[in-house]
Amino acid sequence: MEMTFRWYGKEADKIQLQEIRQIPGMKGIVGTLFDIPAGEVWPKDRIKALVEEVEAAGLTLKVIESVNVHDDIKIGLPSREQYIENYKESIRNLAEYGIEVICYNFMPIFDWIKTDLDYILPDGSSTMAFEKVGIDKDPEDIVREVEESTSDYTLPGWEPERLAQVKDLFKAYENVDDEKLRENFAYFLKEIIPVCEEVGIKMAVHPDDPPYSIFGLPRIVKNRADLDWICNVVDSPSNGITLCTGSIGEDPANNVYEILAEFCKRDRIPFAHVRNIKYLGNDKDFYEAPHLSSEGSLDMYKILEAMYDNGFDGYIRPDHGRMIWGETGRAGYGLYDRALGASYLLGLWEAIDKSKGRG
Repeated sequence: MEMTFRWYGKEADKIQLQEIRQIPGMKGIVGTLFDIPAGEVWPKDRIKALVEEVEAAGLTLKVIESVNVHDDIKIGLPSREQYIENYKESIRNLAEYGIEVICYNFMPIFDWIKTDLDYILPDGSSTMAFEKVGIDKDPEDIVREVEESTSDYTLPGWEPERLAQVKDLFKAYENVDDEKLRENFAYFLKEIIPVCEEVGIKMAVHPDDPPYSIFGLPRIVKNRADLDWICNVVDSPSNGITLCTGSIGEDPANNVYEILAEFCKRDRIPFAHVRNIKYLGNDKDFYEAPHLSSEGSLDMYKILEAMYDNGFDGYIRPDHGRMIWGETGRAGYGLYDRALGASYLLGLWEAIDKSKGRG
């Protein structure tokens, strides 16, 4: 297991690589080229510069999150052929500079949805939360509310400059149900996985967040059955999962521990996002809790034990953290709470390792 930390790059992230390097046990960066639009090729010179920058700070760069999949691929438009070819070229370019894992998602329109990016906890820290009340409105009503709002707050993906595009995308997805989206996902995987096998890259799909339909959009990476279908539709070690405990855990019907155990044993989890959530007791509402087991609804010891006992040897990162100690910045991606989370997870892993007589 290798502990990593997501970093958006010096132009988009206020956190410095040297600060990340000072987290005990931190080995690597989960990197990105934040400004490259979905569908465009990731150029070699940009990848090379990023790798060299990270390595100069004493860290490794083996995981990229995310090489976003263009919506035309998800919808199944004729233009997908060129976007898939571009994706293959990005895979080859990343492999040339030592990248081993690509985290991506196949969610229509939105990467993830939270309804509150500044949910205040009793201790005064802030976190992200999802409360389902109001989220199932007609998308046109939501767009209108955002356009007319005087608040600085917008949902991710609903920024004013994107609203016209969002409206068009909803229309484009009108005839895409779960079955059609699954068909388009299979087509994509059958095209790219042979390239991954050729160059030694593992694709790792991130579960839907939340793992059930919102806005009437299809969801096909939401539970154990979906993950099993993905692994079987192209049966290859290069076709894997980014197992996000928070995303899978957002539906209480998902047994996070059994899912982790099964897919680690099948060697299909090269990368894991490990975070805790706290159910609010109202339908599937939750907030993102501190990593500590007692602070949330997930047992982090049980999570890591399921991974350990079933042979996990990939990359792991603490996922979304709170804003604490006066820190401000990108919601979920502050330095301090994620550093605490990484140290806590490393401590649990050490305890499990020693309890098994291997440490």
